[in-house]
Amino acid sequence: MIQIPMKVSGLLDKRTIQSFYQERIQGAKTLQTIASIQAGAPAGAINGVKPPHTSVLPNPASSPPNPVMRKPVPTLIHPMQKGQKVSLETNRPLSAIKVCLGWNVKNPSCDVDVSAFLLDEKGKVLGDDWFVFYGQEQSPDGSVFFLADSAEDRENITIHFKKLNAKVQKIVFVLTINEAFEKRLNFSMLQEAYVRIIDHASKQELASFQMDAYYSNVTSMMIGEIYRHKKVWKFHAVGNGVARDLAGLCELYGVQVI
Repeated sequence: MIQIPMKVSGLLDKRTIQSFYQERIQGAKTLQTIASIQAGAPAGAINGVKPPHTSVLPNPASSPPNPVMRKPVPTLIHPMQKGQKVSLETNRPLSAIKVCLGWNVKNPSCDVDVSAFLLDEKGKVLGDDWFVFYGQEQSPDGSVFFLADSAEDRENITIHFKKLNAKVQKIVFVLTINEAFEKRLNFSMLQEAYVRIIDHASKQELASFQMDAYYSNVTSMMIGEIYRHKKVWKFHAVGNGVARDLAGLCELYGVQVI
């Protein structure tokens, strides 16, 4: 079963994943904040404390969504086409990379998040906590780190290959829309989604991919993946989606969700 190391003490189930989404606030989460989320904070509570002078927070369905500021797409140095694969280690072995992801939305209700699933040769996670997202910002081996809201990009994931468990053969990067089913949101409401792979040492772009197809029947998009082939790491511009939420993706990649 899924456990969030150093974040919450109980099991992570579908309801818990949704509560991460529903109780999400701006800024870094503290241990107290996340513990209160899983424990089931009272209705209208923020950080486990009910606001004074009000009994509950306003119904989100009756409140207009906050405007989402557009971020320009960075200049992509080595753009790839959907389905294309390229080696990331043409001159020398890589020690670390930064995977930078960005997007813009047509519908301000779309709250998009990034997840990275660390998979073995069979395409399944090594264990229930071998995926990284905003609620679990580090892999068990300390090789993969999640960072939200960087200067140029929406979210970043840093991968240190020397620390990476040798059983990890592929890391898939997925975009999901928060509460897509409940709010009837889909990827046709997004635009300018991209991923770029940066050499951590030289800060140079190694590969990039910008999506050009956005489907109304998709709520999660596998935008790209890195994989090990004959001891060399490569990047695959995937650009394929499914009608699943985060809990559904966990099940797809072998995470036991109760």
